[in-house]
Amino acid sequence: MLSYLAALLVLLSPAAHPRSQTTDTSGWRAAKENELKDVIPDRAPVVKERIETEFRTASGITNGKGKYVAGVVLITAGYSADGKYSHFLLTGVPITVGELSLKPGDYVFGWQRGEDSLKVLFYDAQTGKFLGTVDAPRINKIGRIESFRIYPPSEKALIQIGRFGFNYRLNE
Repeated sequence: MLSYLAALLVLLSPAAHPRSQTTDTSGWRAAKENELKDVIPDRAPVVKERIETEFRTASGITNGKGKYVAGVVLITAGYSADGKYSHFLLTGVPITVGELSLKPGDYVFGWQRGEDSLKVLFYDAQTGKFLGTVDAPRINKIGRIESFRIYPPSEKALIQIGRFGFNYRLNE
C-alpha cells in the first residue's frame, strides 16, 4: 500500500509532467484590452511617418510584469508604406520569429501571397531597413479567421494573420 501511495505521489507531482510545469511557470498570457492600450500607439512611428493603427485588431501577450509582445494592423492608405507594411509589432523582450531574431523594439511587416502560404517581410520600424522573411503557411481551412493574433507561448506560440501563421519564441 505504501509503494502504491508513493507511485501515485510521483505521478501527480509537477515534475512528472514537464509540459504542464512549463505552462504553469511561463507566466505569459494574452494581454487584456487595457494592457494593450498602454503599449499600442494610436499612430505608429514608421520611418518618417506616424501611421494610424486599427486598435480593434490589436493583440499581444504579457508576463504581467511589464514585459510584452504586441501588434496591430496599420491603416496604410495614403501613406508611403501602403502595400509594403501592413502590421506594427512591438516587443519588450527579444524574440525569434521563424529563424529571424528580433531585439526589443518596434517593427513593421507586410506580406506577399504565395501558393498556400504568405512570405512575411520584416523591417525595422524606425529606419525601414529590411531584416528578413518568415514563411507563414496556412494554418486552417475552416474556423475562425483572425486579422491578427498573438497566442501566448503556453498555447501555440503562433502569430496569426488571417488563415496563415508563423511560430515565434521568447528569448528571455
